[in-house]
Amino acid sequence: MCSNLFSLSGFIYTCGGTLKGRNGSIESPGFPYGYPNGANCTWVIVGEEGSRIQLIFLSFAIEEEYDFLSLYDGHPHPANFRTRLTGFQVPPPVTSTGNVFSLRLTSDFAVSAHGFKLNYEELHSSSCGNPGVPPKAVLSGGGRFAVGDSVRYSCVPGYVLDGHATLTCITNAGNAAVWDFPAPICRAEDTCGGTVRGGSGVVTSPGYPGNYGNQADCTWILLAEPGDTISVIFTDFQTEEKYDYLEVEGSEPPTIW
Repeated sequence: MCSNLFSLSGFIYTCGGTLKGRNGSIESPGFPYGYPNGANCTWVIVGEEGSRIQLIFLSFAIEEEYDFLSLYDGHPHPANFRTRLTGFQVPPPVTSTGNVFSLRLTSDFAVSAHGFKLNYEELHSSSCGNPGVPPKAVLSGGGRFAVGDSVRYSCVPGYVLDGHATLTCITNAGNAAVWDFPAPICRAEDTCGGTVRGGSGVVTSPGYPGNYGNQADCTWILLAEPGDTISVIFTDFQTEEKYDYLEVEGSEPPTIW
């Protein structure tokens, strides 16, 4: 359902609705030819009681830092806000903690972009869901992505893997099926660093879990939503003592390991 409403700042294009069923797809209005300016569209996905909802993005192009797709872990209330997506990189799969997941597309009154397309599906307690395929990566194995299943990642020629090559679907302390590690990334050979956005993520030294190279000089920038803070949790750490360093800036004062 869509409509045009007039406001003091111009026309507001509204769309969206409530979606039910085990799976389906959502496209931004006008996809792939561009969503309208002044859009305010909300979709609420409702699954069976006890299930979770997974979003798998197939295409994503939203005018960076001006137009946004906001995700809510539940109904679209501020208390349920999960993350805000923008830009031209296809996001990894996102999974809710309950049986309701909401999305809200908002755009300004100037430039737009192609928009987005995604599939959604219900996940039950025994399924981890699709872990996603990062850019330049190749995914093998998996089956139904159920507890006990494993997947393995590799990279296309010219790229190397950062992170764990094998992920296994396990049951966590809350009796929910989860992957034991985040999906790795593929980076160009002889490069490191970059900008990491989103509500969570993983950063590894070049070649991890193997040794990093000599004379490395890598800088990662972690960006969160305005007003949010960032927590860095180390799961493994080993550098050559007194000669190699990791410096974390943005804390008071800067910290050196």
